[in-house]
Formats: sequence, C-alpha cells, structure tokens
Amino acid sequence: MLRGRTSPASNSRSYDLHPIPSSGCRADEPDPDGRIPVSRTSSDIQASQCRQSPSEPLPTGRAHPSIGWAVAAPAPYDDIPRPDAAHAEPGIPPSYSLNSRSASPLCIDVIEGSTISVPPRSPPPPRQPPPPPRKAPPPPPRQPPTGPPRQPPPPPPRPPPSPRQKPPVPPRLPASPRQPPAVPPRRPPPPPAPPLPSTTKAAREHENGRIQVPRTTGIPNSPHGQSPSPPSDKTHSGASRSSLIVEPLAHTQDPSPSSIPLHPPVQEAPSTHTTRIASHTQSFLSHAHHFNMGNLTIHNDSGASPSVLLLNNKRPMLSTSEQWRFNGLPKHPDMSGLQAEYLPDSRKPDVEESLKWISSSNDLVLCIHGPAGVGKTTLIRYLSKVLRSAGRLGASVFLGAFPPDTSGPETIIKTLAHELGNIHPRAIPKIVEAMNQCHGTSLENQLEAYILKPLQSFDYPHPFVVIVDGIDEWRDHPPFIKALARLNSQSAVLKFILTSRWDLLTSRMPGTETISMCSYLLRLVSHGVAKAYFDHQFISIDWESGRRPGVREVDRLAELSDGLLVWGATVCSLLSHKFSDFAPYEILSEILADKQKVSSAEQLARLYHNAINRLFPTVEDQRRLRNYLGATFVLQEALPVDDFCRLIQMSPRLAARIQSTLSAVQTRLPPAGSEKMVHPASTLFHKSFLEYVQATPAENTFTISAFDSHAAVGLACLNQIASLLSALSNQATSFSLHGVQRYAVKFWPLHVSYGTHRSYDEWVKTLHCSVLNSIRIDAQQRWATQFLSMLLPEAERVVMEEQDDMVVILTKVGARLSQDGREHWVFEVACYEVAVRVGHVRHWAWRNLGWCYHGMGRRNGSPKMYEEAVLACRCALELLAASDPERPGVLSDLGDCLWSLFGCNSDVDVLNEGISRLRDALALLPAPHPDRVTSLNRLSGALRALSERTGDLNALNEGITHLRDVVALLPVSHPELSESLNRLGSALYWLFHCNGDIKTLNESILHHRDALALRPAPHPDRSWSLADLGNSLLALFQHRGDIDSLNEAILHLRAATALQPAPHPERPCSLINLGRALEKLYACNRNLDALKESMLHLHDALALLPGAHPNRPFALRDLGRALHALYESNGDLDALHEGILHQRDALTFWPVSHQSRPVSLDHLATALLSHHKRSGDIETLDEAIQLRHELLNMQPLGHQYRADNVESLADLLEIRFVLTRDEADRDESQALQRQLEEYESGKSSETEDESGMEA
Repeated sequence: MLRGRTSPASNSRSYDLHPIPSSGCRADEPDPDGRIPVSRTSSDIQASQCRQSPSEPLPTGRAHPSIGWAVAAPAPYDDIPRPDAAHAEPGIPPSYSLNSRSASPLCIDVIEGSTISVPPRSPPPPRQPPPPPRKAPPPPPRQPPTGPPRQPPPPPPRPPPSPRQKPPVPPRLPASPRQPPAVPPRRPPPPPAPPLPSTTKAAREHENGRIQVPRTTGIPNSPHGQSPSPPSDKTHSGASRSSLIVEPLAHTQDPSPSSIPLHPPVQEAPSTHTTRIASHTQSFLSHAHHFNMGNLTIHNDSGASPSVLLLNNKRPMLSTSEQWRFNGLPKHPDMSGLQAEYLPDSRKPDVEESLKWISSSNDLVLCIHGPAGVGKTTLIRYLSKVLRSAGRLGASVFLGAFPPDTSGPETIIKTLAHELGNIHPRAIPKIVEAMNQCHGTSLENQLEAYILKPLQSFDYPHPFVVIVDGIDEWRDHPPFIKALARLNSQSAVLKFILTSRWDLLTSRMPGTETISMCSYLLRLVSHGVAKAYFDHQFISIDWESGRRPGVREVDRLAELSDGLLVWGATVCSLLSHKFSDFAPYEILSEILADKQKVSSAEQLARLYHNAINRLFPTVEDQRRLRNYLGATFVLQEALPVDDFCRLIQMSPRLAARIQSTLSAVQTRLPPAGSEKMVHPASTLFHKSFLEYVQATPAENTFTISAFDSHAAVGLACLNQIASLLSALSNQATSFSLHGVQRYAVKFWPLHVSYGTHRSYDEWVKTLHCSVLNSIRIDAQQRWATQFLSMLLPEAERVVMEEQDDMVVILTKVGARLSQDGREHWVFEVACYEVAVRVGHVRHWAWRNLGWCYHGMGRRNGSPKMYEEAVLACRCALELLAASDPERPGVLSDLGDCLWSLFGCNSDVDVLNEGISRLRDALALLPAPHPDRVTSLNRLSGALRALSERTGDLNALNEGITHLRDVVALLPVSHPELSESLNRLGSALYWLFHCNGDIKTLNESILHHRDALALRPAPHPDRSWSLADLGNSLLALFQHRGDIDSLNEAILHLRAATALQPAPHPERPCSLINLGRALEKLYACNRNLDALKESMLHLHDALALLPGAHPNRPFALRDLGRALHALYESNGDLDALHEGILHQRDALTFWPVSHQSRPVSLDHLATALLSHHKRSGDIETLDEAIQLRHELLNMQPLGHQYRADNVESLADLLEIRFVLTRDEADRDESQALQRQLEEYESGKSSETEDESGMEA
C-alpha cells in the first residue's frame, strides 16, 4: 500500500494516505489568535557565527543568522503544489489508460524489413490552450539554518596559526538567473523529418541495431515504397497513415505490464511473425510531441504534412571543450554483469502500482522499501527499462555499485547528470552550464542545475523519473535526501524513486518531514512465484544423469526460501557452479535436508555458512579467504589481479582460484572484459552476504573485521609509497603512476585512518607509524603533489615549504580539498585523521579535524559527526594552556559543536555544557577584542535555544542583554548592524509573547524598523526584515486593536511575499501571516475582498507545505477559520464543511500537550456550533461540547481565557438540554454559571480596589 503525506482531504489519489503528524511545531502562540511567532528557534540562529571579525564585509546572500537572534525561520521547506485534475497528466484517467487524440485505435504492425500499417483515423481535435505556466523559480534562496551554527573552514594550514587569525567566511553565492516555467505552453511543431532511407540502407542499419520500417503507402508525389520528400511543416492536422523510424535504446525483451499508463518498448519482431503494439500505444504516441526515445519520427502518409512529429533526440552540436567536460563527469560503474533477471509477471501488481504513482501522484519521492534480498534491485531495473522505453526515464543509479567510502553526494549528483546526458543528449549543454556555475555550491543548487534545469528545458508535458537504487547502502544518503526538499514543487517535471531496506517516510531522518514523499512496501514473493523462479533457473543447470529435481523438491525449495528471492538466487548459483566433485543433486539434497523452520534472514545466514564451509573446507582455506575477501571489502577501486596480489602479498594463482570459487555466491558478475580484475566486494556480492561475513563472532564463526582489513591494506599502501618515493626522490621531472602505485598514492590516508586508532600510545606501536616516519620530507611533499593532481587535476599546485613536515603537509592538503565544495570530504577527513596521529601534540591539527567533522554534521545531520567534532575539540582544548591566545577560539568551537549535538539528541545537559564553554570563551575576550562580537552572538543563540527548550526566561533575558551589547559595539556603518538589530527585535518579540509586556513589543518594532532602514532594495535580506516587522505590527494590533498597525502590517507582509517567490523557504510562513492579517482586517471592516484574498494566500501556503511540515497545521487552522467567516458572511454551507475538515486536520497534528492545541480546540468548537445551528445535528453538538470540555481541562483557575470558555460550554450544555432534556446537562450548565458569576464578582472587587488605591 502506498503511504503518503498529502492532506487527508485530498482526493487526488486512489490509494490510502497516512499523514504523519509532526512531533511538534516550532511556531508558538501565547495569544488566542495563534500567530506564528516571527522569532527564530535555536537552529535558525547559528550559522553565521563563522564571521570571526566585525571588519568582515557583509556577504551578498543570506548566511545562517547565528550571530544572535534571527527572525521568522521555520525549518527549511519548499513548495509542493497540489494541482487539481485540470493540471494532471493529460489523458490519464484513474483506470490508467491514456486517451488518444485520435478517435480510432492505432495499431502498428512491425515486421522486420517490411511495413507499418496504420488504419485511417479521424483528424485530431484542436489543441487545448496550454496550461498557465508556473512561476519561474527564484534565485537560490538563503537557506534558513536547520541546526546549530555554521562552522568556519579551517585556518591557514601552516602551524601554528596566528593568535588573532580566524578562518575565513566562505563567500555567499550570487543569485542565479530565474528558471523557466516548469510546464510551459506547447511549442510549435518541430521541423520536418528527413527522408526515409532506402530499403538496402535500412537492412544494413537494422543489422547495426536500428529498426527501419519502410512505408507501405507513399506521400503524394512519392512512389510507393520509396523515400519520400521531407514533409511540409505548414500544417499538422489529420492523417490516415503513418510511418515510423525507431532507434531502440536496448534490445532486451522484457515482459511489459498490462493495463499500465506507461508503455513497453517497441521491440524487434522476428521475420516470421508480426508484433502488434497494443492499442494503448496510440495514446502514448499521441501525447509524445516532446518524447525522447532514440530517433522516433512519425510521418503522415495521406496528406502533405505529418500529423505527429516526435522529437529526434540526436546529440546536439557541442564544442570540443563542452564534450570533453561532459565526458569528464563521474560515470556509473558497469552493471552489465548483474545476474538477476526479472521473472515475467512476478511483480506485476508492484509494477502497476509504481507506474500508477508516476502518472497520478503529486508527490516528489516514492520510497520502495523491503528487507534485503526481496528483489528491489531486480524490480527497479525492470522499471528503468519500462520507463526508458517510454521516454520517461531521466537517469538511474545503483549505489551498491559505487566505491563504499569515496562517493559523496556531489559525485552521485554528477553521475546522475552524466546518465541524464547519455539518455537525453539535448540536456548536455545545460549540464555543461551547470558544471561552470555549481562548483562548491550547495547540494540543493546542484540538484537544480544538474538535473532539474536540463529536464525543464525539454518542455515535456509529463514528469521524468530519476531512480536511485540502494539508497540505504550509501553512507552519505542523509544530505542527499534532505536536499530533495528544494524540488518539492517540481513533481510535474521530475519524480524520484528510491529503494531502501527501511521506510524513509517513518525513519525520522532529519529533513524527511519536509519532503513530499510516499512509501511502498515490497513484500516477499508468493510461494507460486518462488516455484516458478526455481523452475525457470533449473532449465540452465547441467543436471548429471538427468536427475533434475521434481515437483516435490521444487515445492520444498520454495518453502525454504520463504519468499526471499536472494536465497533462491544463491541456491541456483551454488547448483550451477563447478567448484567440487559434488554433483548438483547432491548439493541440493544437503540443502533440502534442513528441516528446521527459521526466519528468512536466519535461513539466508545458514545458507551462507554452509556455502563457505563447502567452498573452503579447511582452516587454511578459510584463512586465505579471509585475507582475500577482507581486502576486497575495503578496496576502493578495481585493480588488476597482479597488482592486487602485490598489495596483499598473495600469489596470482591462489587469488584467481579464490576468485573463481567465490563466484558461486556472487549475485553480480564483473563487467564484460574485466574478468582479470579484482573488484570491490560491494559491487559483486549481495548486501546480505557482506553483512553476514562482517557479523559479530557470536553470529558468525567466519568473521571479517573491516578495521583489520583497512589496517592491512593501509600498511601495504605505505610500503608501496615508501619504495616508490625513495626510488624517485631524486627525479626532478614528473612521473606517471599505474596500477598498485596509483592506488597506494591515492588511498593510503583513507586506509590508515580507518585501520588505526587515534591514541598516540597505540599509534607509535604500529608499523604504519614506522613506515611513515621513514619517508623523507621531500618525498612526502612529492606524494602531496601527486595526490592532489589525482583528485584535483585542474587545481593550482599547493606550495610546500622546506620546513613543512608531514603534519603540515597533510593539513595543507586537507585545507585545499575543503575548498573544492566538500566533494572530496572523505579524503579531507582522512588527511586530518592521519595528521592528528602523527602530530598528536599540535592543537591546531585537532581543531582542523573538529571543523571537518562539524562541517559534515551540518550537511548530513548525523549525531556521529558532531560527536567526533566534540572529541576533537576536547583534545585541542586539553593541549592549550589557560593563557594561550588560541584558547577562546577553541572554547567557542567546542561550544558550537555541543550546541549542534544538542540539535540532534535534544540533551539539555549537552546544551548547558556548550553554554558554559561559550561563557568561558566570552570571558577571555574583553572589549575591544575583535572576536567579542562573534562570541556574544554565539552565546546569545545558545541561550535562546535553552529558553525555547525549557521555557527559562532568565536565559532569554541574558541572551537579549548580549545582543544589546552587540548592537552597542557595532558602529552605524558596520555591515553586520542590520542583522544584529533584526535578531534583537526577534528576541524581544519572543519575550513579549512570554510576558505580555507592551514595552517589549514596542522596542522590538523599533529595532525592526531600524534594520529595515539599513536594508534598502535590492538588499538580499530585505524580505526578512519586512516579514519580521509586519509580524510585530500584527501582534501590536492584536494587543491594542490599532487599525493603523494592522494596515501597515499588511503592507509590509505583502512586500515580503513579493520578494519571496517560490521556492523561497520563508514564503509559506509569510503567506500564512498575511492571510491571518487580512482575516483580521475583514473582522474590522467586513470587506469581503479582504477575506477572499486571505483565503487565497492560505491556500497557496497550504500547497507549499508537505504533509508533515510543522507549519502545515497553522495554514490548515487559519484557512478553516477564514472559511467559517465566509460562511457567516454569505451562508455558504460548503465553505463551512471545508473549514471544519481543515480544522480537524490541524487538530490531528497537535498532541494534548502542544501549546497550539487550545486555540485550535476553540476554533473548531465554534465552527461545529455554527454547523449545529444550521443542520440541527446532535452529533455535531456533542463533538463541540467534548472539545470545550477538553479545553476547560487545559485552563486552570485564573487562566485569562477560562471565563470565556466556561460561558461557551454552559451555553452548549443548555442547548443540548433543550433538545434531550438530560438533567445532567442542566446541572452542569448551572454549575458553570455559578463559576462565571463568582469570577465576575471577584473581578469587580479587584477593579474597585484598584480605583480606591488610585484615589
């Protein structure tokens, strides 16, 4: 069952939807109207702390507002339009079939070297006007921070750094040009197609893989069967016959699903029969004006012009440099050796459900999840073929085929771009343009430039699909998935299908709540499918003496597989492998003899155990296997067998024998032509086998340690480096590296960092330390040059000085890699890890390591990264004396890392320690120290986070004091002043919601006005100041009822939304507050236009918020309240019904303890009362009374709004008593009336006392 995050009220799907409530909304509302506060949370305050000096210029884009308070920044989210049926894919009704423009069916007979006959069809109806183009996306917005502060890059690598030297702030990127509409109007028909080739040439090209189908009837003035003249492009209407040229992308013939909205590939037909394309192909062709599938052209046979002309996807004319640059993108590993094949109709329901999602869903991501070995990769490869044949495949990657440790998010995005360009050559110019613009930019920008914009340039009316298989097998998948949120609004252009062993929708991975996502559980195959699989596989096995298993044996095998296809694949591989003197039926008998009933996972582990013992029966055999297999586990690139054997000190004959024997448990074969290579184990073996051999010894007697394997390979690499550099140390010219030498130069830091401990006492005992110390300094510098030339061939050479030792060299190399956009983060952190082992007493080496881990933690949200950063900063701090001038900087770094870790684990003790470290740092930076401003901002941000978490007003007031100090320290002309004023205004606004002091709110408005005055148009942060000032003025109106404040608030909020086009992360929040302000204006002047505009903005905000976004319930509730107001104005019962639905949806997001729930309870109860008055429905009245009771329990005696709720509940009980004559209702109503009288009496006494005191 597909599970999604769209609104429960949406009826655009035919499958069940399960919205996942947010764990809490960051917007807080002390007031009864429930405004979304504009003050930022702790995660929004942290990133711009990297500014180390007040003299630094203000960047051109918005950095993380970490220097103090920030304003109105919910978690990052993007727009998700929910188009109605009018914007759905044309011609796709719920029954999947695509309607054709032609009234008559189109059947194409494809006969090799023969004809395509097309029955006459009536002229197509006139084209519908194109849908309105979507707004062009804006320049890349400044992302609001989602976690603690952005950590600065490492300082200049030469030790030791200057006492006042700070890492530079990376410049903010300039805004990119606006993107074209995602679904523009249809373009005019393409130019005429070239003449059809002659029969002789057609036959020749058919042998080369191109299907040429000559015509049966000619265009007028063209002889029958001859090449026609190019058709005219003057008209494109009415045709009775068509001709087809098909250049297939693949020759594999796969069974195609029936009755699905995407169509199977056009296959070559044998000369002995006719292949008939089903009638649904007509609908595919009829809507394929911008279709890309090889060269596919349809000509008109009866008239002077073609009726349909499909896009020729020929490679565009590229310059030599453009082609060279495109070819330099990372390429997908060869997957031709994948053994698994799709069994016809084995997954037909799953295929149909997936294709149905592609055609009908508005979600961006479909997560297909299931246990290891269930067949996800086989299914996804078949889906890729179906989509490719239909021209709908954008790109696909299988992450299990990539090196296990060195493929970062940027590499995968560029690999997808390379696949996209190969499938759709027209995308190459846009991809090359992205290569020129996206160096070092965010993952969000890279996804837009490398994937989205090339696909948008096609103007294709249906979305393309990008497939990422095995996302859970990729270490860096969290930042990639989080970056997808930027594309939420682009599901009409592209969609993503991800496969994983776990459900990403319920994984609680940071950032998944902001993605429009749907999940689908791929279940184990049925018993019948398992039997069919074994029957199919046994055909190709050489059974000796004809002893092929019978029905009973096959049935038993299907039972043992328990629906896990990888178990069956492994069994068939063992039976077909000639690894011993045992016959296949003998091996099968041993497998069938297992009578114990265990789970599928345990059954698989037992199968692997028995296979290893049979393949490698002796202790010595298993020792050699452990040596070989352990090295392939950590191998990062394929090596020739001879080079691999040199690396692990094994004879080539022995390695070849082990390699051949292991093929019995492989699920993938090496790529064609690479049989004499040793490949990383992750590219050949199933994930379940890799996990089995690395399981703990209690679960597996044959265990391989990745740590020990890295240690062994790392030492072998160092020995290669030592011998190579010693021999070449006196050469002045450059030299080329090959095979094992090149591998050792590139990967020794990675293996050494993964295979040794940081502890100095343990490091000095290792052989790695001895070998590294034996390498001369000049040879070490020579290694650095070769290493950087491999990773950054176009980069400038890093200057090394004569006195630079290995620690400095590694630090300089790591710093250079960090400038390359973190694409080589794995190598960067490996260099820093080795540096702290070699130079364990140098505090700046540990500090660099901490920065590196902190930076990766910000990217992927991993607590492990922050924990490593904390450990590194602690080590750096321990090496510094109390009077060391570097101590304040390290204390500040440690405080930031602890604050970041708190953002992941919500441990208040961790945050308190971080605040303590930041206070210590501030104490060591008295005025006028240039770093005092940065320290004040960091401390105020952490205090704000503590206040939000615990409600501690003392922490909030202390933070405000520090922000006031920042404003006092900055001169009027300082570029940071506007940001500091804005943060101070936001902090005061938050304090006003806590204490209700109008003076605090007035001061907040004053600071926001000052900040706005310092941000004239076109300042990139002007929209933030406009939104913050508008929200503060709205709060002032709600407190005093000043209509002028409301009008000014609306003015500023409108200006803010105009500067925040989608997908600006703040646009939904500004739309909600603008809609709320207009609804307040309607309440004052009863101007229906204001109410309608309010509903329009709230509808827009709702469309931009995914189902689980924490601000979605605010949009739902406010829209429900506006619809209720519309009902009260014109009596529109449909508006009332819709409003109640939205109110109920909003209430489901907020648990009983949530501070926004009382306001939602009050609004829903009021709407239900209106419905009861209109319909007389007693059930609606009962629900309203229940809600009022819940609200009363949440309002203790003395609550400022308790009296209003008591009065409302008493009225409801009195109404129900009149209808039911239930005396219990009368008694409760009278008791509530007495409470109300006592409250009024006490209030009158207090008023008289106050008057007497004044007199």
